[in-house]
Amino acid sequence: MAAGPASPAWSWRATADRVSGAHGWRADLLMLLVGALGALAFPPVDLFPILVVCFGLLMRAIDRAASWRGAGRRGFMFGLGLHTAGLYWLTDAILVRADTFWWLVPLAAPGCALILAPMAAAPAALCRLARAGWPRWLAFAGLWTLFDMARVFIFSGFPWNPLGSTWELDGRVGDAMIQPASWIGVDGLTLCTVLLALLPLAGRRGIVMALAGLAVWGAAGWARLAARPVPAGHNPVVVLVQGNVPETQKIAAQDDAAIFRRYLALTRSGVAQAMANPAWSADHPAVFVWPETAFPGLLQEDDLARQMIARAGAGAAAGVIGSIRRDEDGHWRNSVMAVAEPDGRVAALYDKAHLVPFGEYQPRFLPFHVVPGDGMAAGPGVRTWHVPGMPAAGPLICYEVIFAGQVAQETDRPDWLVNVTNDGWYGDTAGPRQHLAAVRMRAVEEGLPVARAANTGISAVFDAHGSELGRLGWNRQGVLVVPVTGSLPMTPFGRFGRWIPIVLALALIMPTLWLHISVRIFRRA
Repeated sequence: MAAGPASPAWSWRATADRVSGAHGWRADLLMLLVGALGALAFPPVDLFPILVVCFGLLMRAIDRAASWRGAGRRGFMFGLGLHTAGLYWLTDAILVRADTFWWLVPLAAPGCALILAPMAAAPAALCRLARAGWPRWLAFAGLWTLFDMARVFIFSGFPWNPLGSTWELDGRVGDAMIQPASWIGVDGLTLCTVLLALLPLAGRRGIVMALAGLAVWGAAGWARLAARPVPAGHNPVVVLVQGNVPETQKIAAQDDAAIFRRYLALTRSGVAQAMANPAWSADHPAVFVWPETAFPGLLQEDDLARQMIARAGAGAAAGVIGSIRRDEDGHWRNSVMAVAEPDGRVAALYDKAHLVPFGEYQPRFLPFHVVPGDGMAAGPGVRTWHVPGMPAAGPLICYEVIFAGQVAQETDRPDWLVNVTNDGWYGDTAGPRQHLAAVRMRAVEEGLPVARAANTGISAVFDAHGSELGRLGWNRQGVLVVPVTGSLPMTPFGRFGRWIPIVLALALIMPTLWLHISVRIFRRA
């Protein structure tokens, strides 16, 4: 009897075996390209189904490697491709200062990817301790999650583009798919994503399980949206001021007075709009927000400038202003200040704690100097502001918002989060969109609304479900006036943080590795 046609799943596995059967440099090049292809899953492309192909090929390459060392090399090349393509936009920051650092242009993204690639090599090598098939797939998913989470310990931390962020689709569907982050965080979503991507390797049964898992995932998200409506709360009518000042103009300190006047004019217009908004009241005060380093000078030392800002924002409870400052020890800090009426006093102050390596501080291992001067000094960590007339706020500066479980003070939970940033360095690329996706994910994880003011965009407000309430797009000058909705009760992730995905990952790793070790001991006996 003639054999019938192979099922699609088995054809896929056979194809994966043929493609991943390369050896030597050909296998390395293949994994580099497969990893780069996987970057299409990240925002703003959001082509998450591509991960089924990419992780299927990676796992087949791991299985066919001659040893754990070969498997680790396949994982390293995959990670190198994934992060080089996912971080291509870093090159734009070098181009801003190309007259000085032109030689770094081809090295920026690959250089960072070289640092991150071992976090993909390690799970690829270690999963070989588990038996091929289901045990190895489970071990790999858990190991990938743990090593991906370990990126917070590289320099000052760089957990950019976790695979869990690939579910941040536009609209209500995306809102539903990211709701489980309130229980397990973005790293828990990463764990589930890797598992779903590997299941089709099991054939028809695996495909059915993947589809069932996807259905349960989506249903859980929809159920949470329906069961926990966002309350009105008492949060402010926020005025996000987007000055749209080119980074070259900021660096050259050109027309600082004109830049300041622009922000004052936008603030006056925005606060007037906020006070005309039906939501504005004593319980919903107006708060205006300027982006990271928006003030062209040292605001803490400039009494007159603060008074002018307070007058421009007359009627608002406070203004949240990004500015560089010099502390009492002479150290430079990237800060944000709450400026209050009527005299423009600094009612609250926050210094950035997570500094950008190569941008705000100089890693000691570099044999050349990149950061101007001595760089910045880091602040003590997240704080909650209690400014009279303004709901308790949790300030975050720039990429601090990418650190899951580290955005709100545990002992003094804020009512809302405010993130100031300047993505003008990275141009109209995927970088600002990926950064915005991190903001949205933090809202879901913590059950807190987030307002984000960006110099060149994208400024936006998300409610406690991660639903977008308003947006001011890239490369636009203007104000975004949005009533910020209330917060939700503390989420499980907000309470227990990253311990939840760690425990889930270990629950997959330990049984599979223990089973393999026990079998080997039994055979030797």
